[in-house]
Amino acid sequence: MRKKIVAGNWKMNKTQSEIIELTTALSVALQKHELADNHEVIICPSLVYLSKVKDILAILADKKIKVGSQNCHTQNFGAYTGEVSAAMLKSLDVQYVLAGHSERRTYFGENNSIVKAKLDIALAQGLQVIFCCGESLTIREKEAHFDFIATQLEESLFHLTKEELKNIVIAYEPIWAIGTGVTASPEQAEEIHAHIRALLGKKYDETTAENTTILYGGSCKPTNAAQLFSQPNVDGGLIGGASLKADSFMGIIENL
Repeated sequence: MRKKIVAGNWKMNKTQSEIIELTTALSVALQKHELADNHEVIICPSLVYLSKVKDILAILADKKIKVGSQNCHTQNFGAYTGEVSAAMLKSLDVQYVLAGHSERRTYFGENNSIVKAKLDIALAQGLQVIFCCGESLTIREKEAHFDFIATQLEESLFHLTKEELKNIVIAYEPIWAIGTGVTASPEQAEEIHAHIRALLGKKYDETTAENTTILYGGSCKPTNAAQLFSQPNVDGGLIGGASLKADSFMGIIENL
């Protein structure tokens, strides 16, 4: 049975006091919520708050609540001012790292080659990776989204072995639905997720494809989470804005 996940990407939001308030509220709510055996919650705060969030969530260590970083560098150490390495994250006992998020690709020029390097160094350090892929509105309007996503997988992911792929979670991000209030319909999400799973099956095998968790990331909210998560190939969500309030984030988690 593959893992079902709700991951919160808090991006560059909130001050320390606000982070403490949000994380504490989530901790209280999650202590009262029983996750199924194959369910997991991941929280990805800003780098400067990783240790603080981990400390607050320590009480939930046995409840499948994990902490992830929003980024890592392609090198473990060196003269890279302002960066953080996978080795540093591992030393903090961080379990996950995001790679290939659309905002990193768009604003920081991260191409498939850079994303590949980040995957490799994170896996080498024993981290699990949430690998993000997805198309812009322009690409979708050209009906080139299937090929575009296939290229992202081919150039960043498909060099991995089946064993390495066990530490990868894939997140499909329709860029046209991030922060816009527009959400891919459950049918649109399912279509792409099924496409990704078929590509995995073709590259590896059906067992590997069936065991890989694929999340949806694009304006998922408590009001649409149940419909999205009910799709056969949608295994949870990578949540942005709706994860910044404890009640709305819990509303999504409760629909997993």
